[in-house]
Amino acid sequence: MDTLVVDHPLVAHKLTALRDERTDSPTFRRLADELVTLLAYEATRDVRVEPSDISTPVSPTTGVRLSSPKPLVVPILRAGLGMLDGMVRLLPTAEVGFLGMVRNEETLQASTYAERLPDDLSGRQCYVLDPMLATGGTLAAAIRFLVDRGADHITAVTLLCAPEGTARLEQELADLDIPVTIVTAAMDERLNEQGYIVPGLGDAGDRLYGVAD
Repeated sequence: MDTLVVDHPLVAHKLTALRDERTDSPTFRRLADELVTLLAYEATRDVRVEPSDISTPVSPTTGVRLSSPKPLVVPILRAGLGMLDGMVRLLPTAEVGFLGMVRNEETLQASTYAERLPDDLSGRQCYVLDPMLATGGTLAAAIRFLVDRGADHITAVTLLCAPEGTARLEQELADLDIPVTIVTAAMDERLNEQGYIVPGLGDAGDRLYGVAD
């Protein structure tokens, strides 16, 4: 597993505003959208392409186009939805699937409660969207879910990571024989006793959409 922390001043600038507790939900959503597009640029460096012959107004030439099958973008509900527009802005021809996972706040274990994905993902590159890689349980379960359906290349895009989360991913996915890459805006200090990233930005879902009791 590879982890890429995107080192760019615009990424750092937008992330700082996201962290600020004074940032309201509409501004948070806009910033998250912009930040994900910047991260998506790095996340898609290995997207599969194939030669494509075209004619310009001057002469014939050969360029590239995205290969088939199309990449699949998979936001993890609900917070991952706040990252979807920013990702498909860069990959407008990608297909979108949805994976609903919930973390038990006592055991910190993730379980699947809903999914809308093809039954067969053989040969598919998947881009998983989840704002926070905290304990790592949810993302590990999501990645394994996709691999079990045949996905052969996984890139996860997150706003923040905790060292404990990346270490758990390394451990839980060590038996996979496919490329897995984490692309993130920052690697934070640690997790607190409640499993939140420190300094983090709070609960991403609540900050995107408000508290849903």
